[in-house]
Amino acid sequence: MILSKVEDLCKERGITISRLEKECGIGNATIKRWDESIPRSDTLKKVADYFDVSIEYFFE
Repeated sequence: MILSKVEDLCKERGITISRLEKECGIGNATIKRWDESIPRSDTLKKVADYFDVSIEYFFE
């Protein structure tokens, strides 16, 4: 659920997940692992802030 929302936001902005990770200071391939695990709250907040959405957006 979270990963698919991030992928959609990346598509809308025309960026890759790798670029998002780099710009947010997140480790390489971290976001792809969100398909199988729950992200840390501080990491998810970085992504939410980058896209100017609430953390709750990822759980809707």
